[in-house]
Amino acid sequence: MSILILAEYNENILSSSTSRLVGAAKKIGGEIDVLIVGDDVKNLAQQLAKIAGVNKVLLANDRVFKHQKADVLCKILKDIIIPYSHFFASSNSVGKAVIPRLAAELDFMPISDVMFIHSKNKFDRPIYAGNAIETISTKEKKILATIRSSAFVPVEQGNDAKIENVKIGEIKSKVEFIKSTNVNSDKVDLSTAAIVVAGGQAFESKENFQMLYELADVLNAGVGATRAAVDLGFAPNEMQIGVSGKIIAPELYIAIGISGALQHLAGISGAKKIIAINSDADAPMMKQADVALVGDLKTILPELIKKLAQ
Repeated sequence: MSILILAEYNENILSSSTSRLVGAAKKIGGEIDVLIVGDDVKNLAQQLAKIAGVNKVLLANDRVFKHQKADVLCKILKDIIIPYSHFFASSNSVGKAVIPRLAAELDFMPISDVMFIHSKNKFDRPIYAGNAIETISTKEKKILATIRSSAFVPVEQGNDAKIENVKIGEIKSKVEFIKSTNVNSDKVDLSTAAIVVAGGQAFESKENFQMLYELADVLNAGVGATRAAVDLGFAPNEMQIGVSGKIIAPELYIAIGISGALQHLAGISGAKKIIAINSDADAPMMKQADVALVGDLKTILPELIKKLAQ
């Protein structure tokens, strides 16, 4: 049995999600290889080689892979994954675009958003907007799955895996890249943060939303937002949490001014502990919380930041 993992990175910075996927793959056993596809990513391949448990790093380094377009990735992946029993990618924009497309081309059933691994062919994933957990057993000869990386513990560093260059033929894309928008790279990664603070439309303005960043700095936390807050322009799309945004599973989730719509609650179903601050004691989020504080966020938050800073 052998597993291939698609490495995740952004703006030439390796994501900790890849280490978490290696941790997920170790629950199955067998050899674990990691594939890095991109333009000028040789330094990332060297970082991947240091992850404990990695047998080999496959490096596909070419300008055609610069923007990780799904059609281009699938063309090279169809040949690369032949010897592997499992192929895993993060449940991010790249993984969600590549895995279903690749599975359709190879005539396999993809498995999405895996949050627990029972065995080599038995997995748990959330369904019905996170209100239920489905256990899937598959007889597919090759398993292609997106993994909710935040649900798994990252492995340690301390390895010197070999790096092998992948032969690349002529590949063309039918997709035109227009632009990308990224959050500040010096902030804590929302997808893998141990602590996440998030705000909703109750902040009322982008200026008030800055208090959330102050709280995050004190706690060394990731910052998230509801869809309503994003739509109102308080935060960028990359910070949206929920079914149509990021699915997270932090140790601690602090929800401030968030009522708790079903779509948002589905995005935090894996959170270990929840603290909620809201003026409405009957809000769904307050009922989900381990600790609920009723009050005006504009009064509570400055005082909370002050006390935590001390």
